[in-house]
Amino acid sequence: MHAFNLQPKTLTLAERLADLAVDALIDEADLSPKPALVDRRGNGAHTDLHLGLMHASALALWPAFKEMAEAAIEFGEVGVPLREAIGRIGREGEQDMLATTGGVNTHRGAIWALGLLVAAVALAPESAAASAITLRAARLALLDDRYAPRSLSHGALVAQRYGARGAREEAQLGFPAVIQRALPQLKRSRAAGHGEQNARLDALLAVMTQLADTCVLYRAGEHGLQTMQLGAKAVLDAGGSASLAGRRRLHELDQQLIALNASPGGAADLLAACLFIDRVESADGITQGAF
Repeated sequence: MHAFNLQPKTLTLAERLADLAVDALIDEADLSPKPALVDRRGNGAHTDLHLGLMHASALALWPAFKEMAEAAIEFGEVGVPLREAIGRIGREGEQDMLATTGGVNTHRGAIWALGLLVAAVALAPESAAASAITLRAARLALLDDRYAPRSLSHGALVAQRYGARGAREEAQLGFPAVIQRALPQLKRSRAAGHGEQNARLDALLAVMTQLADTCVLYRAGEHGLQTMQLGAKAVLDAGGSASLAGRRRLHELDQQLIALNASPGGAADLLAACLFIDRVESADGITQGAF
């Protein structure tokens, strides 16, 4: 009998989706150079985050994503029971994240966005087009969770103050920042031969051009938000992150946002959502496990 079984394990659908969600979070964290965000260069505008912590946080969320997918498979339909199960699992996953990071909020927004999307794919893996996934996620997000804490997060409070659309509303509308901006830009930049990392940077910038990022609003107010949106547009107008002029603009935006202590964490969460959906869309044989 051999000491090692070299045959690859056949993963369940829930395990594969959890893998894709964690991969999306790690890919987002590793992407460089992101303006004022943690990446391979450093901590951006953060003093309590670093790349290793982002990786550890993402890995700690794997069980929660797996359990969310399993709940969707078990319930089999969009409804209050599944919505409340997703909420409970998400809150438990958040506690696991905080235990791993020593209390630092690394991925709270991403748990919400990716948790909904993981469940949405698990509900109907044969219907894996981006528009179908986000529609199912939106239907889930619109349902009420009786057990959700009624205290508002920083993001929700800022959204109310400025009349911005927070993470909850973004999901309830079917992730328009992903469907209308991030994914189309990702595909345009790939088609133009800009390379995968530049295509992902351009997708992030496309989100930043219009998103009322509550992380930026919380840290730097409307001036910070305007700086982010106009600066991201300037990069894309200059040719995107694959061009020399675009890189210069990107460096300027990075320095401006760091000076304002404005980190676009909401845009980063939506980039992770974009990368997850892109992986699901491009995976042949999702129901058979051929990722």
